[in-house]
Amino acid sequence: QVQLVESGGGLVQAGGSLRLSCATSARTFSSYAMGWFRQPPGKEREFVASISSSGGLTYYADSGKGRFTISRDNAKNTMYLQMNSLKPEDTAVYYCAASPVRWATMRRNDYHYWGQGTQVTVSS
Repeated sequence: QVQLVESGGGLVQAGGSLRLSCATSARTFSSYAMGWFRQPPGKEREFVASISSSGGLTYYADSGKGRFTISRDNAKNTMYLQMNSLKPEDTAVYYCAASPVRWATMRRNDYHYWGQGTQVTVSS
């Protein structure tokens, strides 16, 4: 079982930045691809970004390209999402997830473990 804990959410003005973290105690963290998803109010959960198990490959949804950066530190069992130039439409609950596949998958069904989510609110 892989337990994931997100942190770093909050309220920020449009144009601001936040860095989300996803920590796990799993000793096998480096064997999992990791991803960030978000669920805006009243909408379905959607893919944001993913990173391969080694950290060498990343993939982004169009909504975050050029603004978001996903990274991971396998020595610290932690993944990050740096979000810059935030927009009100980025408001959502952000979830981190772990997948036993090693590539930077964007498919929600590839992710077997999920965190509880952290709220990000961007005011205009």
